[in-house]
Amino acid sequence: MLEDTALAVGVSYIVKIDGESLGEFASCEGLGVEVVLESREEGGNNSFVWQLPTRLKFSNVKLSRPVGKGTSGPILAWISKAPSLTPSSAEIQAQNSFGEKIATWYLQRVVPVRWTGPSLTADQPKVLTETLELAHHGIDADG
Repeated sequence: MLEDTALAVGVSYIVKIDGESLGEFASCEGLGVEVVLESREEGGNNSFVWQLPTRLKFSNVKLSRPVGKGTSGPILAWISKAPSLTPSSAEIQAQNSFGEKIATWYLQRVVPVRWTGPSLTADQPKVLTETLELAHHGIDADG
């Protein structure tokens, strides 16, 4: 019998920077951490190589969404402060199609890397999207 668990189907992501909402995003890529290993060979022992963990490496997070009225404003206001910006904290909350929280990830020492607006071409009608890329130095989750 399956346990009563909430599965994230039809997910959207609410993003907050220092408690201020940047709104809802349709996709979130890059949440992850890699343990960087250093290989060491031991003299006289040819049967294996030591794999020693040295540091953690966090990938950039890319958030995308369709452009709508007022969607870009909060992002561009935050990014415009980037040269004098002290690192922020971020919260990415996944919610299902009913608006119920599924999981939350907390990013530490976040800085904006890039904002990409829509490609505007008259010959190819499609949904206009924007993408925000964030660098960070740590991740915690609840969920």
